[in-house]
Amino acid sequence: MMITISVNGKSLKINSGFNILQLLNQLNSPQDGIAVAVNNSIILKELWGTRLLASDDKVLIIQATQGG
Repeated sequence: MMITISVNGKSLKINSGFNILQLLNQLNSPQDGIAVAVNNSIILKELWGTRLLASDDKVLIIQATQGG
């Protein structure tokens, strides 16, 4: 079954039961130097493999930047 979530403001259909790691892999996103928030709550990196995504979740993937 497919569900719809929002990733950085864009609608995306994924399989139900997807976790954050699976989403990052599908998006070909790097897993280092990023932070992930679901519904405005930062999810610790060690929980990405177990945090399941639900229909209408709002996911924000934040790329860390260097500068000064």
